[in-house]
Amino acid sequence: MEELVRQIKAFEEQAGVMEPDAARRRELLSAVNDYTENFLETLPDRPAYINNDEMGRGIYQSPISEQGMAVEEALRIYKENVDDQGLSPVSGKFFGYIPPCSMYYSALGDYMAAIMDEFTGDFSSCPGAVRMEYQLIKWMADLVGYSPDAAKGVLASGGSIATLTCIVTAREAHGLKARDYEKAVVYYTRFTHHCIDKALHIAGMTDCVKREVATDAQFRLDPAALAEAIDNDRARGLDPWLVTGSAGTTDLGNVDQLDKISVVAKENGLWFHVDAAYGGFFILSDLVRDKFTGIALSDSVVMNPHKGLHTPFGLGAAIVRDGEQLYKAHFYTANYMQDTFFDKEDLSPADVSPELTRHFRALRLWLPLKLIGVAPFRAMLSEKLLLTRYVYARFKSLPGFEVGPEPELSILVFRYTDVEGDVNEFNRKLIEAIRRDGAIFITSTLIDNDYMLRFAILSYRTHIDTVDLAIDVIRREVNKLLTA
Repeated sequence: MEELVRQIKAFEEQAGVMEPDAARRRELLSAVNDYTENFLETLPDRPAYINNDEMGRGIYQSPISEQGMAVEEALRIYKENVDDQGLSPVSGKFFGYIPPCSMYYSALGDYMAAIMDEFTGDFSSCPGAVRMEYQLIKWMADLVGYSPDAAKGVLASGGSIATLTCIVTAREAHGLKARDYEKAVVYYTRFTHHCIDKALHIAGMTDCVKREVATDAQFRLDPAALAEAIDNDRARGLDPWLVTGSAGTTDLGNVDQLDKISVVAKENGLWFHVDAAYGGFFILSDLVRDKFTGIALSDSVVMNPHKGLHTPFGLGAAIVRDGEQLYKAHFYTANYMQDTFFDKEDLSPADVSPELTRHFRALRLWLPLKLIGVAPFRAMLSEKLLLTRYVYARFKSLPGFEVGPEPELSILVFRYTDVEGDVNEFNRKLIEAIRRDGAIFITSTLIDNDYMLRFAILSYRTHIDTVDLAIDVIRREVNKLLTA
């Protein structure tokens, strides 16, 4: 026994480094804080994209080993191989994809959540943390017009998992079994986010019928075409099941006529799901709130706080109007969980989610909302809407540029057309030139086979001087290509 105790004590001493004392914590925190402060102070002058041929290979040159290293050396490796290359999504000059831009307030919430590491899978483990999450869900449910008392939801790792959660709920609510999938019909448009297809595949529903519905002149799902497609499918002996609408598409930022779609869905007994991952929080702005009329009549909605509310990556919300359906689709238990049923005043997130073990995500959103309130978010989103209209007007007035449809939210598309030869090829070269330059970052998309440059404005660090700079960079790169 004495030898066993000696071995235990020896291993305890070796492992003791895992629990740094106060002095060591101050040393580490000081080094990391100095690094992040320098990053934030120099961010306005950093490019939005850094070309680096090494592409992080230096990470492999410092293998995981038995012995640790100084924090300064670890930060050097990080800077050279992560920080100093690729995209800088937190830059105000990043206009690609749907720009995230995590706030310092959110980072403080994540820091606290990582230190305390509250378990939020079941209610009894940390009721306050679970109620914090449900408070946020109820707030979002109220935003879209659901009854906060009847609706239920969960904070997921992003829009894809939130969408999967809603798809599974819709499947179970419709009573679909594997034998039914080949006749079950899903309706969407060519602008629907690919996470819908992916969720169907992961949910085992690859064999369901996927019907692409025609769009109107504003590139929105055409409700009349939807109704006709449903009638045709029923005549073929198929089972119309799900229709997905968009409250802000990734390509164009357009918002479907959610009120009219909801009428068609209700008349035909379809589950109506709305992808509001990008656009949902624009409902906070008086400038566009009317565009979301009808979202309250949907059966489920996905919203991503890590987009419109600027938390760090990894925060999406799945909300179901009839929360009982969410619970029925996801509740499971096991013998080893029998002790989690004490003090059960509310549902556990694991009861309404695919996850059991999960990060304490709520704090990254709750803390900034409590520290600064909703008003700054409302103003920020309104500013982005007006900035987008400003950029659209600028490009519309510039010689040689062609703009796409008038933006509904904060995404616009354009291209340069005053060229000899293939316009698509010229704009491909233009996007590559902009990427090599790196000062700003934008992306591209295809609209009716036209190669369009895509400009997405959402970062709270993007302001009128930022977009003016971006327009200057784009014009400069056009001139370079024209004179090459």
